[in-house]
This record gives sequence, C-alpha cells and structure tokens, in this order.
Amino acid sequence: MQLKSILIVDDSATSRMITKRCFMMAGFQDIIFHEAEDGLNAMTFLNDRLVDLIVTDLRMPKMDGKTFVRKLNMGERTASIPVIVLSSMGNEQMEKELGEDQVLAIIRKPLSPAKIAEVLEGE
Repeated sequence: MQLKSILIVDDSATSRMITKRCFMMAGFQDIIFHEAEDGLNAMTFLNDRLVDLIVTDLRMPKMDGKTFVRKLNMGERTASIPVIVLSSMGNEQMEKELGEDQVLAIIRKPLSPAKIAEVLEGE
C-alpha cells in the first residue's frame, strides 16, 4: 500500500504519539502524519483534505470511532479511505459490525510495528 499521509484519530495524545512511532518503526518514515482528538475533529479535517489511511480509536468523546467509521462510509469523498481501528475492547459483535463497514483491519491494543506491517503488507 502506497502511503503519503495518515490521519491518526485518538483522544489520547500519548496514544497518537505511540501510533505514529509504530508506523515509523514499521518502515513508514516518509509519511505526513495528521492528528485529530476525536471523530468530530477528524471529519472537520477531512472536509478540507483527504489522506491515504485513517487509524482510529473506538472510545473517544464527541464522536466515537464506530460513529466516525459509519460517517466515513456514507461520505462520497471519504468512503474509499482505508481505515484501521484500534481497540482495547475485545468485543466480537463490535468487530463484526465494523467489518461490515469495510474496515481494513481491527487491531487490539497494544499496537506494535509488527502488527502494522502485517496488516499493510497484505494490501
């Protein structure tokens, strides 16, 4: 998968930093990383520009990851952006619903460079 820009959506600044670092350690150093604190801020960001990949947490204020993914899939410009969902919850029903929303992958935290490489090398 050819990546030039990634949007990381998570209410935790520490989690966003760890996600960025994991991508860099997985070999994606020449990427422009953008960040948003929740799905609402991410949607606002995406009004002005698009990215090649979105990595989002599920639990966030204002707009959670599940709602965010659904809104992405409804948008004419955003429906084709691949999404990786990060989750600390092991909820099979939630994973099934997200899979129906054409999520590229659901990765259970903690994230690692190896998990990123595994998901993106399959694309």
